[in-house]
Amino acid sequence: MTHFGILCPSSPGHLNPMMALGKELVRRGHRVTLIQVPELESQALAVGLEFQAIGAKEFPPGVLAEKFARLGQLSGLKAIAFTLDLIKQGGTIILRDAPEIITSIGIEALLVDQVSPESATVAKHLKIPFITICNALILNQEPGIPPFVTPWQRNTAWWALLRNGITYAVLERVAQPVRQILDEYHRKWNLPLYKKVADSLSNLAQISQQPAEFEFPRTQLPECFHFAGPFVDPTGRKPIPFPYEQLTGQPLIYASMGTLQNQQQKIFQAIAAACANLDVQLVISLGGASNFCLPELPGKPLVVQYAPQLELLQKATLTITHAGLNTALESLSNGVPMVAIPITNDQPGVAARIAWTETGEFVPLSRLSVPRLQKAIQQILTNETYKQNAIRLQQAIHHAGGVRRAADIIEQAVLTKQPVLNHTSF
Repeated sequence: MTHFGILCPSSPGHLNPMMALGKELVRRGHRVTLIQVPELESQALAVGLEFQAIGAKEFPPGVLAEKFARLGQLSGLKAIAFTLDLIKQGGTIILRDAPEIITSIGIEALLVDQVSPESATVAKHLKIPFITICNALILNQEPGIPPFVTPWQRNTAWWALLRNGITYAVLERVAQPVRQILDEYHRKWNLPLYKKVADSLSNLAQISQQPAEFEFPRTQLPECFHFAGPFVDPTGRKPIPFPYEQLTGQPLIYASMGTLQNQQQKIFQAIAAACANLDVQLVISLGGASNFCLPELPGKPLVVQYAPQLELLQKATLTITHAGLNTALESLSNGVPMVAIPITNDQPGVAARIAWTETGEFVPLSRLSVPRLQKAIQQILTNETYKQNAIRLQQAIHHAGGVRRAADIIEQAVLTKQPVLNHTSF
């Protein structure tokens, strides 16, 4: 039995798949401790994980929700900047508080989110093994792969390589405040300075919840990289009340902007207007944005604060999404094509992969209009190719292995202390 620690951002898109993975390891007899801000303790305990609090001073109860509410009002570069500030604050807390906790309770190995380089720093400082978990789009850089914040397709033309390189350089500059904190602790702990993304990734195993089929063709991934498919545990989700009796039997369109970027009224108004004259029933989930009130929408869609997403996706014909990776993968797990309206962070990159796999269409937020959105919706509803491709991805996800395969890799890496190699050609 191994005592694992989990270090990841506190946002649901990172926390939920990590807890699903942790629950699988607990099922196998391991101890798993989530190290997070205090108000997430109940969530950890509810799925059978142990819990250790950090950042109690900076994040007393209610502060995390306030920050997420603020993020929900932002888009584009402003949202990226706000997210980076949260990452910087969270990283500072982890570097300050986590080493003592990890040592005192006897954690033997860490599961580290790829967007938390400070967590890898802690593992190196304590000389304990760590596994990189890619809950968002994978960050491993290659010249022909566009940066994750862009909606661009893979392209190896000289101009595309130049464009990618410039954008990667800009991102490095934007993330400089985070790097400065890392450098401070690297010097303090006599570790080599952090220079590139790869420096914070595990050499034992890197595990993505994407299936390989939902990633651009890769040529430079390390041999210890694994596409495992979504980390989902349906049994770990609280039952969510829903008025199923109000479903009409018409083709169901499920619309959700996730739990963070979910407070932009104009997006929901455009979605409702685009569906109003179609022979469909629209269900809108506000993702728990309790302080956000929509006016009466065209077509009178069924609007709920929270929706039982997995259950509704089993009934859905189409998903309209912000292109969060979790929602995209859950839609594909049910063979449901999508219309994506990416807002910020890695969502444009997810939308680009939706378009590349032909499992849907995407409408940039800057070009969002009712006619454009309605055209995308009708295109998917009338062209069977999108559904067929979504079913193809559904089958790929089924064969990828999900949390069970990820747990197998983690156990092997920790047991052998050797890289777990993936002999599949990317």
